[in-house]
Amino acid sequence: MIKGLHHNAYRCRDSEETRQFYEDFLGLPLIEALAIEESKTGRAASLLHTFYQMDDGSCLAFFEVPDEDFEFKTQHDYDLHIALTVDEPTLKAMLEKGKKAGIETRGVADHKFVHSIYFRDPNGYVIELCAPMQDFEVSPPALERARGKIDAWQSAKSI
Repeated sequence: MIKGLHHNAYRCRDSEETRQFYEDFLGLPLIEALAIEESKTGRAASLLHTFYQMDDGSCLAFFEVPDEDFEFKTQHDYDLHIALTVDEPTLKAMLEKGKKAGIETRGVADHKFVHSIYFRDPNGYVIELCAPMQDFEVSPPALERARGKIDAWQSAKSI
């Protein structure tokens, strides 16, 4: 049985620039940095793997591989984003912090079950901070509505 997320890993352009965003700006502590010189298959490598921990123990991780080409594409918010849970006061404080720091900052968006704000990290990834709404409850009727919306979507696509 899967118990939870340990980490998600992404490429980064520069480990220090990434650390400044995730540790200094977002407040996620850097808990490990692994310099890797050989892959598990025995191939020579030169990369740094870093881990930033969240309150639940899971991590966001990054790989910097300076000697290997990697295309960092401009992404739409819905192409790829990392959504992290916060409370409503933190959401509001981070919105102001992002604006004051000159970081691309958008929101507050009301998604009917969470309020969200958005930043772009130094690698171009969209970071969404979500504050769950107190009155939203996952219940059998809510699950049924969600499944019904997928069914309707699938039917509309095939027309």
